[in-house]
Amino acid sequence: MAVREVVEIDEELCDGCGDCVPSCAEGAIRIVDGKARLVSDVYCDGLGACLGHCPKGAITVVRRQAEDFDSEAVGRHLAGLRSEVRPTAGAGLPVVGEQAVSSCPGSRVVALRPPAGAPVAAADVTSRLRQWPIQLHLLPPTAPFLEDAELLLAADCVAYAVGGFHQAHLDGRALAIACPKLDSQQEAYVAKLAAMIDHGGIRAIEVMVMEVPCCRGLVQLARAALAQASRAVPVRVAVVGIGGEVRSAARS
Repeated sequence: MAVREVVEIDEELCDGCGDCVPSCAEGAIRIVDGKARLVSDVYCDGLGACLGHCPKGAITVVRRQAEDFDSEAVGRHLAGLRSEVRPTAGAGLPVVGEQAVSSCPGSRVVALRPPAGAPVAAADVTSRLRQWPIQLHLLPPTAPFLEDAELLLAADCVAYAVGGFHQAHLDGRALAIACPKLDSQQEAYVAKLAAMIDHGGIRAIEVMVMEVPCCRGLVQLARAALAQASRAVPVRVAVVGIGGEVRSAARS
């Protein structure tokens, strides 16, 4: 081992968006457990081509003891990655398993198929929305409908993924929607949520996010707001699979 320049990733800053992955020609970075990870020192040349592709500034180049960069090992590594990828039929996109490869795990193209012969049952489709606006940027933190309400803080895609979203999850709640990947000025979200806790009178928050790594930034925003607020309210987290099933729920 020698002291040389190598990439370092700050896991606290990384939101798992995956934008850095395709920028590394050596395949040294992968998304593992919702975070960007350096697969091995031997695959990293230390040039930092991935630095400009991290929207959170989580990637830096540091000097430390590291195994030497090995171009032959990189070649074998890339060949292994290519063997995992197969073309889709007629779509023109490479896929790993059933998911098309893209720069972000949350943007991979997936064809969802309903169960064969599943009946379309008659159901109550009445809207349960009790307020306007619903976008978090536009919501006043002291709106009267927040008083003593449970706030459903939902990622933008959730209502489209979950069948019966209004009846099962929205009924009786105030709603705020946001996208932790695409929305700007997210520091304002933390301040607004903290104001809703302290001054708006909300009594609880449920955060509903999709299973893709970048979506979980919304959970981090809610927890940051809770840490900033002077009141304590329970925060519940529900994770929704891309097929619409609610896979997990926990309180924090």
